[in-house]
Amino acid sequence: MHLIITDAWLARSRAIHLTGTRLLVAGFAVSLSLMLIAVGLYHWVFLKGAREGWPVVGTLVRLVVKDEFEQRDRFLRENLDAMARQVGEMQAKMMQLESLGERVSGLAGVNPNDLKTTPGRGGVLVSGPSLSMDDLQATLSDLERLGSQRLDLLTVMESRLFDQKIRKSLVPTQQPVAGVTLGSAFGWRIDPFTGRSALHTGLDFSADPGTPILAAAGGVVVAQEYHAAYGNMVEVDHGNDLVSRYAHASRVFVKKGDLIKRGQRIAEVGTTGRSTGSHLHFEVLVQGVQQDPQKFLAAGQNLPAQQVAKAESRMDPPRTARR
Repeated sequence: MHLIITDAWLARSRAIHLTGTRLLVAGFAVSLSLMLIAVGLYHWVFLKGAREGWPVVGTLVRLVVKDEFEQRDRFLRENLDAMARQVGEMQAKMMQLESLGERVSGLAGVNPNDLKTTPGRGGVLVSGPSLSMDDLQATLSDLERLGSQRLDLLTVMESRLFDQKIRKSLVPTQQPVAGVTLGSAFGWRIDPFTGRSALHTGLDFSADPGTPILAAAGGVVVAQEYHAAYGNMVEVDHGNDLVSRYAHASRVFVKKGDLIKRGQRIAEVGTTGRSTGSHLHFEVLVQGVQQDPQKFLAAGQNLPAQQVAKAESRMDPPRTARR
């Protein structure tokens, strides 16, 4: 393409030769210039119109701003709804953890109020960057995962502690007569009736007539009868071939087949049967063989709950009963 430029009197002229590349570059430059001018005018008109309150421009600016605010509000509402659901789930888990923690602390013998003490905190304030929405959601997710792990752990602990408590409640470790001293111990002694050496198969607790006799552990009454030697007698089966026997009672408050709990009053001290005075004769039998009850009572007084089973394992092995 050739362009010839002359002045008004045609005295001078100039010829410009444009190739395809030059024409393309020139067109691009003109288009870019027009676009920049249009953007500048658009920006200037909108800013000036918004500041001075031009009717048409002001309306357009309000529409644009309103749309942006609506989009931002919608985005925030959606994120807040998601966070509210997470917070609600966390609150439910915290309530579960608090309830479970109280049950576990009760089984473990710990005061729940001691666990609620807020630890001391302090130090120099060093401000960090503000949390973004993603950071906050990540923190909530971490807390939710940690809460789930703690809930699972406490559930396992509750199960094991409950199992230990049940096992302990079925081992005769509670004193059958409260507030009295031990009289005759388990073992060989001089029989008070014959004056000869004889095996004393239990413990004697001297007490006034009518003193309550308490079940040393929970179980089922398997015998309630009058025996020539034991007098009014009660036998309680605690499971695992473990039986406790209470003899010489003046009155009995349970019958065969009754389900009793640890510490329940089952009879009153008396002097029925082969007895020289008011007392309770207490026996513990393993697989039908009398054992020293003092080992069981000592286990309940001196050992923690988880060691009761170990104390039972130290009992004398079953042997042939001696009369």
